[in-house]
Amino acid sequence: MSEQAKLFDLTLTEEQRITREMMKKFSEVQLRAISRDADEAGEAPEGFYNKTMELGLSLIPIPEEVGGAGIPRSPVSNMLNAEDLGKGDMSLALGAVTPLAFINTVIDNGTKEQQEAFLSPFIAEEFVPATIALMEPRATFEPSELQTSAVKEGDVYVINGVKSMVLLGDSAQQILVIAEENGTAAGYVVPAGTEGLGIENEKNMGLHAVNTSKVTLDNVKVPVINKLGSEEQPFDLERLLDLSRLGVCAMSLGCAEAMLEYVTEYVNERVAFGEPISHRQSVAFMVANIAIELEAMRLMVYRAASRAEQGLDFHREAYLAQVICAEKAMEIGNNGVQLLGGHGFIREHMVELWYRNLRSVGVLEGAACI
Repeated sequence: MSEQAKLFDLTLTEEQRITREMMKKFSEVQLRAISRDADEAGEAPEGFYNKTMELGLSLIPIPEEVGGAGIPRSPVSNMLNAEDLGKGDMSLALGAVTPLAFINTVIDNGTKEQQEAFLSPFIAEEFVPATIALMEPRATFEPSELQTSAVKEGDVYVINGVKSMVLLGDSAQQILVIAEENGTAAGYVVPAGTEGLGIENEKNMGLHAVNTSKVTLDNVKVPVINKLGSEEQPFDLERLLDLSRLGVCAMSLGCAEAMLEYVTEYVNERVAFGEPISHRQSVAFMVANIAIELEAMRLMVYRAASRAEQGLDFHREAYLAQVICAEKAMEIGNNGVQLLGGHGFIREHMVELWYRNLRSVGVLEGAACI
C-alpha cells in the first residue's frame, strides 16, 4: 500500500458541513434543553422522537423502491451526526438513532423482499421505534458466543433466550433478535406482541432518558422469512458490532466535548483565594488532559469510519476506537466531576449526568449501528 493510500482526509464535504450545522442546532435546542428533565423523568418527553424525524435519519438509507430516499449510506456522515447529537444528550441521541441501527442492519443482511417487508413502516411521517437485541445478562457475555438460540421447526423459527440493555425495548414495533442456529449467528425480526415475548424495564446507572429493557424470549415463533442471513449470505455480525461501536464512540465524542466546554468555562469563572482556579497548574493540566484525550479518541473514531466509508477492512480500527473511548470517556467524565469539586456531586450541574452516560461506552454492544 502506498503512503498516500494510508492517509485519510478530515475535510468535510459541503453537504456534511451544512448537515453538521443543522445537527448542532437541533442538538442544542431540542436535546440539551430537555436533557436534565428527561433524565429525571426516566423517559423522553412526549413527542420528542417525532421531532427527530425532521433530521431524516431513518428515511435517508431506505431504498427508493421501498419508498425511502435511497441515498448511498455514508458511515462518516452517520458518525458525524452521532457525534453532534451526543453533544446534546447521549441518552436521547441513542434513542433517536436506534431505529436507524435496525434499518442499516436489515439493509446489510436482508434480501429485497425482506427490506420491503420490514422497512416500509419507516417511511411514515411519525417516529417508528425499532431496535436490536444483542447483549445478554451475564458477566462473561461475548457477542460471538450467544446463548439465545433459534431452532427451525417447519416454516417457523422457535427462539429462546434472554437479552439485556435493549434500547427502546418497551416501545419497539420490531425487535431484531441476534441468536444462534447450530452455532451460527443470525438476526430474527420479532414483532411486538408476539406470543412468548416478555419485556421488563431495567434501571441502570446512566442512560435514563432512553428506556433500556430486559427481553425474554420463551418459545417465540417467527416465520422463516423473518430470519436475516443464509448459507449463501451469512449474517454479518462483525460488521454490526463494528459499526455499532463506532456509533456509540461517536456519541461519546460529543458528550466529552460538552464536558470540556463546560469545565473550561467553570474553572475560568470559579474564583478561589482571589483568582480563577484555572490559574492552578493541577486544574489547568486536568483540563488540558481532557482536551488531549478527546482529540485522540476523535482521530481513532474518524479513521475507522473513514475506512468503513472506503469499503476497506475496519474491524481492527473499530475495536481500537472502542477500547480508547471506553477508557478515556470514563476518565473524562470522572475528571469533569472532580474539576467542579463539591458542585460536581450535585445535580445543579450537568457533569454528573454526563459522567453517568459516558460510562455506558464500555458496556453497550449493537446499540447504534451507523
